Amino acid sequence: MTDITRLDPGPRMSQAVIHNGTVHLAGQVGAPGGSVTAQTTAILEKIEALLARCGSDKSRILSATIWLASMEDFAEMNAVWDAWVDPGNPPARACGESRLATDELRVEIMIVAAQAG
Repeated sequence: MTDITRLDPGPRMSQAVIHNGTVHLAGQVGAPGGSVTAQTTAILEKIEALLARCGSDKSRILSATIWLASMEDFAEMNAVWDAWVDPGNPPARACGESRLATDELRVEIMIVAAQAG
């Protein structure tokens, strides 16, 4: 049997699932209505906190999937991402445009990371 841990499970989803040393984070969003910079900053803070709770950190991120409500926000989101991401350990990454849960959300980020040791 595999070892599975779920963080903050709710009726539809868990904020994180750890399976065999791999951390899968649910899509994270910032406060609706804020700027792309504010939303991205808030999301990355949430990701750091969740990774820490899961025994990981941003240097252990394997992949990131980023959804933008508009690709016109790509440069603004990247300015925040580039300042945050561990330059010695950049993850595989995809970024696309998608309609998000509400019109006030501009960015959503999903992460897969390895646990430490």
